[in-house]
Amino acid sequence: MNSVEASGNGDLTRTLDLLWGETPRPSRGPKPGLILDRIVDAAIAVADAEGLAAVTMRRVATELGVGTMSLYRYVPGKAELLHLMLDRVRRVDDHIVEGRDGWRAALEALANESLALYRQHPWLVGVDQSRPVIGPGALEGMEKILRAVRPMGLPDRELVSVVVMIAGYVLGAVQMQLYENEIEGVPSEAGAEIGRAQLSVLNRAMASGRYPTMASLSDDAFSADFDHFDFGLQRILDGLEHLARRAGATPGASYGSNPTGPTEPRQGTTR
Repeated sequence: MNSVEASGNGDLTRTLDLLWGETPRPSRGPKPGLILDRIVDAAIAVADAEGLAAVTMRRVATELGVGTMSLYRYVPGKAELLHLMLDRVRRVDDHIVEGRDGWRAALEALANESLALYRQHPWLVGVDQSRPVIGPGALEGMEKILRAVRPMGLPDRELVSVVVMIAGYVLGAVQMQLYENEIEGVPSEAGAEIGRAQLSVLNRAMASGRYPTMASLSDDAFSADFDHFDFGLQRILDGLEHLARRAGATPGASYGSNPTGPTEPRQGTTR
């Protein structure tokens, strides 16, 4: 597991200035080629390869081929740099949710893209984002997602809850994969050894008659070939589809097609 680091630390005012581009570029310092985007990209590359703990100002400076003090002209420290990294990777591309065949397809695409994002940047799982600092990347992403699900016809609080629900489901699935398969879906040598050691014990337990339900399961019940992520996601979407139909929307409804109009959502749903 990656070590846990918390967002929300560092100089909040300086962080917001950096995120929203309100701080002018230093008038003196390193060569013009060293810009904030390059610093963030280098930090993400280090985190992807070696984990978040490996990201230090000295290490990022080494990756860029500059002195460590040069970085401090742009970023006060790692705490602020972490927020820039988070905002960069949380951007939602237009193709993920726009142009899809309705809100259900947009949510399905969002979930799968989020899963891919965690696999590309495993260090994200190790960041405690209970105190998030909102930047343009995160805000634009939420804008696009909410625009895609607005045709569900749900009250605003429930629309936000839909997005939170999908995000929570993906994170839970990623954490389970991380524990079981070190996030890449391939059992570790240690995990395989544990399985072999327990096999004879489990076989005796199944033959004892104490676990009849378990013993009656088919041989492929715990097959690694089954896509648990998609199965769970589709059941969540089925439930949301039922809720949206009660609100008068359809799975294929896109932004602007809701007959009740997206600007006047109902104030409550029938339970």
